[in-house]
Amino acid sequence: MKDSLILVRGGTFTMGSPDSERQRGEDETAHNVTVSDFYADPCEVTQADYERIMGSNPSHFSGADLPVDSVTWYDAIEYCNRLSESRDPSVVTSSYRGKTIAVDSLSPNQFGLYNMYGNVSEWCFDYYGAYDLTRTVDPAGAASGSLRVNRGGSYIDFAKHLRSAYRSATNPEDPDQNLGFRIARNAQAGEGTVETTFSLDIQMPENPRILVAYFSYSGNTENAARIIRDKTGADLVELEMENPYRGNIYEVSQADLNNHVHPALRTHIADVDEYDVILLGYPTWWATMPMPVVTFMESYDFDGKVVIPFSSHGGTMFGDSVSDLSKMIPGSYVGQGFEFNYSGGSGLSDEISQWLALNGIKER
Repeated sequence: MKDSLILVRGGTFTMGSPDSERQRGEDETAHNVTVSDFYADPCEVTQADYERIMGSNPSHFSGADLPVDSVTWYDAIEYCNRLSESRDPSVVTSSYRGKTIAVDSLSPNQFGLYNMYGNVSEWCFDYYGAYDLTRTVDPAGAASGSLRVNRGGSYIDFAKHLRSAYRSATNPEDPDQNLGFRIARNAQAGEGTVETTFSLDIQMPENPRILVAYFSYSGNTENAARIIRDKTGADLVELEMENPYRGNIYEVSQADLNNHVHPALRTHIADVDEYDVILLGYPTWWATMPMPVVTFMESYDFDGKVVIPFSSHGGTMFGDSVSDLSKMIPGSYVGQGFEFNYSGGSGLSDEISQWLALNGIKER
């Protein structure tokens, strides 16, 4: 059966980003990489494609020609395996739409590939890890890890996430509505296999000691934090700034974000080591964590702990803030996050209960 994949000619290119690129990450070391020819689908996998192969459609946005979303890394791998078995060997100025669009609705790039940025962020096979600068021909990513890479950014992300060098690092069991995939395969048969190993051995204790740590600006995150405290009996601490944001919150907080300022905190936790689980709350601003939360995460050692985020948002949802969190604490297990719009409404308490159960946390 003829498939729809197109040939992408291989070559040598600079992976990563130059030091001068705005808002580049420390994990974007520029290095030359050679990639062999490969085939790729011009479009992301649609909901119609997915339902035909898998028999179900988990997507948040509904439409046969929209990209399938809310798929885990494992879902994407299973789809590709089933598909293999079944076959038996011009740029437009964009705007925020608040949803995905049909997979071929904009012009393709020079390779003939559609929507490589900004529709759904696409799962990659690779574990997230430092680039191996000695393996520069058809590199397969880190041999071990706990987070899988996705690239390209989604409809909900900001420009800093819509760059070729940017790698999002995500729990492979995460089915967020901004995650999808496209299929690709070698142009020529390869040699051997690529083996990867899950390297994080962190278990949830039977009776975990829990800390709810939160940063709140308008009170929405604080409200959720108190509900979580009441349900779990956890200790509760507010992350307070030494010099709280004043004036236009969008301007002052964005300035810290753009300039990578780590504002000092008034809050100090005497012994973080006594906790097994940190439930971390914050409002999501510009698809990232507020910088005071970054200060908190960099102030303590979270190795061996379970860290689970919850977030109040005004429409941008988690964005890539969970990826940013995961990169900061590679020795921790980052669980399934919970996000809610503004105050969360009357259903917030029940939704929190469902989230706690999903992460194996018992209510008292």
